[in-house]
Amino acid sequence: MAVRRGVPAGAERRAAELYWDAFGRKLGPALNPPGKAVPFIAAHLNADRAVCALLDGRLVGLAGYQLGGRALTGGSASDVLRVYGYVGGLRRLPLLALFERRPAPGQLVMDGIAVDPELRGLGVGSLLIEEVAAVAAEQGCREIRLDVIDTNPRARALYERRGFTAVRTESTPYLRGLLGFGAVTTMHRPVGTDGPRGPRTP
Repeated sequence: MAVRRGVPAGAERRAAELYWDAFGRKLGPALNPPGKAVPFIAAHLNADRAVCALLDGRLVGLAGYQLGGRALTGGSASDVLRVYGYVGGLRRLPLLALFERRPAPGQLVMDGIAVDPELRGLGVGSLLIEEVAAVAAEQGCREIRLDVIDTNPRARALYERRGFTAVRTESTPYLRGLLGFGAVTTMHRPVGTDGPRGPRTP
């Protein structure tokens, strides 16, 4: 298993597929159908805003982050309108706005982890988190921030093992019927803090 920074050239589609597998349920109302969503994500990736796990040269996991005003996933309002049409695009833009997060000064915002389903539970997520932490330290950030939804307890457990602590939970019952979750918990980890169990290597 190798961990590298940046999505390898030519692996954008694979990255988008992993991302959609992990977050499609949440993003579906804004980007469905998958036949449009995956190519849209692939076409608008900021490849330098990810750390990736490669197994025998194949992309098997990635973690995105937001830094300097740029996140892993991009695409302007005009891009959305061009792909989904004027009427469909206008309906999707408010939904996409719900996922926007702005870091506070000194923060690096982590944009979730996507791992090949066949390799989940083998420590790939831990390796990716620690590489994101290394990026944050090199950029002079004081903490890493992420948001986790209430329907993803497995992800929250991973974050807690890697040294993140919950700082607040926002109840969003109005989103349960629309997006499938009813609460979002914000978690922080000070930069320079390793997870209490240490990194695991698959």
